[in-house]
Amino acid sequence: MNSALGHLRRLHALYLSALVASLAVVSAAWVRPSVADLQPADINNEKYITKIVNSLLGREHLSKRKLDDEISQRTLKTFLRQLDPMKLYFTQADVNGFGELEFQLDDMARDGDVSMAYKIFNRFLERLDQRVKLVEELLGMEHDFSVDEEMITDSKQTVYAKTDDEIRDKWRKRIKYDLLVQKADKVEGEEAVTKLRRRYQSLAKRMHQIDQDELLEMYITALTSSYDPHTTYMSKSSYDNFIIMMRLELEGIGASLQYEDGYTKVKELIPGGAAEKDGRLQPEDRVIGVAQGDEGEFVDVVDMNLNDVVKLIRGTPGTVVRLKVTPAGQPEPKVYDITRARIELKDKEARAEVIEEGMKPNGQPYKIGVIDLPSFYMDMEGNRNGSKEYKSTTRDVQKILRDFRSDNVDAVMLDLRRNGGGSLVEAISLTGLFIDHGPIVQVKDSGGRIESHDDDDRGMAWDGPLVVLTSKFSASASEIFAGAIQDYRRGIVVGDKATHGKGTVQSLLDLGRQLFRNPNAPSLGALKITMQQFYRANGDSTQNRGVLADVELPSLTTHLDVGEGDLDFALKFDKIDAAEFSKETLVDPKLVEELRQLSQRRITDNDEFQKEIRRIESYKKQKEQKRVSLNAEKFLADRAELNADKEEEKKFEELNGSAPIFKRDFYNNETLAVTLDYLRLGKPATVTKR
Repeated sequence: MNSALGHLRRLHALYLSALVASLAVVSAAWVRPSVADLQPADINNEKYITKIVNSLLGREHLSKRKLDDEISQRTLKTFLRQLDPMKLYFTQADVNGFGELEFQLDDMARDGDVSMAYKIFNRFLERLDQRVKLVEELLGMEHDFSVDEEMITDSKQTVYAKTDDEIRDKWRKRIKYDLLVQKADKVEGEEAVTKLRRRYQSLAKRMHQIDQDELLEMYITALTSSYDPHTTYMSKSSYDNFIIMMRLELEGIGASLQYEDGYTKVKELIPGGAAEKDGRLQPEDRVIGVAQGDEGEFVDVVDMNLNDVVKLIRGTPGTVVRLKVTPAGQPEPKVYDITRARIELKDKEARAEVIEEGMKPNGQPYKIGVIDLPSFYMDMEGNRNGSKEYKSTTRDVQKILRDFRSDNVDAVMLDLRRNGGGSLVEAISLTGLFIDHGPIVQVKDSGGRIESHDDDDRGMAWDGPLVVLTSKFSASASEIFAGAIQDYRRGIVVGDKATHGKGTVQSLLDLGRQLFRNPNAPSLGALKITMQQFYRANGDSTQNRGVLADVELPSLTTHLDVGEGDLDFALKFDKIDAAEFSKETLVDPKLVEELRQLSQRRITDNDEFQKEIRRIESYKKQKEQKRVSLNAEKFLADRAELNADKEEEKKFEELNGSAPIFKRDFYNNETLAVTLDYLRLGKPATVTKR
């Protein structure tokens, strides 16, 4: 029902909120200047950042494309979409006014001029304040929900309002829709009105809090993503958070936070973190104030930007942060003093368990070693500094495989369904644990030069049966691994029809170091820039097409608009010559076809899978609709059948939240059944040590 843009924006927002909030932060009580308080003349670094980004794009981007009028046009449209995706705030007159400079943004960027960002954003704030006043009025009115009228839900079909009457009608329908959504969630009357009023007021406050770094990040990313969707600018704070995430370590209380209707809510507690050990803070609690140390004054964080709340909570291990909290279901706030600590993000690293399933001819159960791998992580700073114990995906998985061998595991199942990628180096070295030697991935640069990245370390850490679980969320480094396993006929890929389809390579360029050529240069953030495209050993790119599953299982995620092909300005699929490599003999086309047929028979006879298939069909039908009825009876009937938005949100929450290593449900039971079929039908192998 919603557009691809809406799905992707929601996915991105969920990912960032889970990432940033779980990072937690140093700081005393301070009020930073918002964009509304600043003008371009007040900024000292923006000009340098914009000019160096422009220079790097022209020199280093895979396309070798220069900043031109088409990029300028894309930049404006992307920036407007970031702020107002459903065209509810800006008017047609506003957009016409911005359009006068539509083909000049490239020239302005070359000069380091970002004044257009301020012009557009300040107009957005003006319109936002006007719309919030209108929302207040509309929420105080009676609405007729028996009328047969509709609201457009596809951002590509909706248009900007030209008159005050059109603005009012757009928002009247929007508020009717919001009230119907609340009604479907069993929230009605004054409670629903209060909740929506607070939501829009909080949005206005939050947008007024956006500072110059955040605005610059939004605007420059609108420019860079006009080259391809993965070329983005990270502000200093975003860059710092990215480094922490790759290191899988943070300093704070160990709580994942999210922003909801003006409140900072505890989403989950990180196992082993300070908050979990303290025991008082719980999921669903609301943080309404933060104070430093035993005597610092409380800062009111209601309606505060989530990034700023995080900065107040994270801090040096051993120091105290005091939280004023409204516990879930309780009206009176409480104060919790929690001592910060260093926390390892265990739920983001490789985890494993051994599952006993089925029965061997000797009467003993098969042992399946399951590895859950949410990302390809590496402590980049530790690696760069020569640390012997830096965090590494390959090291962690290699240890797990040693344990599996000791436990006489019969097959390994590697779960990449939540894995959006990470370190290319780790993807290559991890693949090397499962093949003897040879090319893992081929990389082509902007000059057409092709380089093969090989596993030169003879031997395997595991040469037995291998099953790789993938989904449409499996991206980048995950696709390198899955593609190599297929090319070498080393294992079976099971899951969604195809993986994400991200076949480009990004480099992270520290802008301060690029500008000043000094390791101690001031931090200006970083440019994540697409410089290469990678190809499988067989010559196929994973770009856009992804890695196709050997055995596809019915899944809603196959049909979510979250793949590379759903993104604007994505590069196309292509091929190069295959590299020379020796295939294994564990998998052949006949075996794959047998596994498919056996799986399909079970799915046909499985009531839960058949129910899932019906849900998928309902979801596809609802998603294809470009309008939604504002007649209460029709709206609630559609929602009772299936709520497409809720289904998507649930999948995104599963992606970002903590989860068991291997949940025993009908879907995972089928992956186990495929694995057992593979063990029975495939060729035996002898485990090799590395």
